[in-house]
Amino acid sequence: MRDITLGQYYPVDSPIHRLDPRTKIILIFLYIIAVFLVPNLLMYIPVAAYLMLAAWLAKLPFSMLLRSLKPMRILLIITFVLNLFFASGTQKLLQIGGFVLWQEGLLTALTFSLRLILLVTGSSILTLTTAPVTLTDGLERLASPLKVIKFPAHEMAMMMTIALRFIPTLIEEADKIMKAQTARGADFETGNLMARARAMIPLLVPLFISAFRRAGDLAMAMEARCYRGGEGRTRLHKLAYTKRDVLAFLSILLLYAIILLPRML
Repeated sequence: MRDITLGQYYPVDSPIHRLDPRTKIILIFLYIIAVFLVPNLLMYIPVAAYLMLAAWLAKLPFSMLLRSLKPMRILLIITFVLNLFFASGTQKLLQIGGFVLWQEGLLTALTFSLRLILLVTGSSILTLTTAPVTLTDGLERLASPLKVIKFPAHEMAMMMTIALRFIPTLIEEADKIMKAQTARGADFETGNLMARARAMIPLLVPLFISAFRRAGDLAMAMEARCYRGGEGRTRLHKLAYTKRDVLAFLSILLLYAIILLPRML
């Protein structure tokens, strides 16, 4: 559970950390679109290089990026195997019993697996390099034009950020509960899938109770501090675009050019 990096913040001083949160939110959406626009496996190389460059500039340890993929390993294996053996094609590579491995199936399995790895890693970089309060301000500012149609931009941003903020807290709470239940004889490792699911009930019930208790405490604390939403709210730090943000937008445009130009030629 400690391998889940979504919602965690890695506090260092780096060019990526100093970017405007609105820039990072827009860049991650453009990056996700770019991942889906990749025409072939070869074009995943510049996308992966762009991601590694962002992680290097953010001074994030490579081990932390690998940790973000660890909770997804089962989904990655299932995605790879299903696309490998259940995709049809024209060129046969291998046959094992009733399963046929086609060249198109292998390419499809690699494509979907790489896509999932790049998406999860890119999303982790956003939360690792952006503090929850800063992320709230960025989401609110981006959604502020929707206030014309009475869209609750501040409330939406606050709910999303609180949810991200409490992911590490709930993970730590779940780890404590699991260790306490294991010390009392609970077994979470052996048995079939149904047995493991039943064994999770002593973990999930106190975890949900703790989550609701924390939510009530947070609501009471916000009311005690006279929190009334975003109306008339001031900010300690004003958001402003700088040259770094311009360079960041130019970098994603360069990535799009590398991906799309071969299609146009």
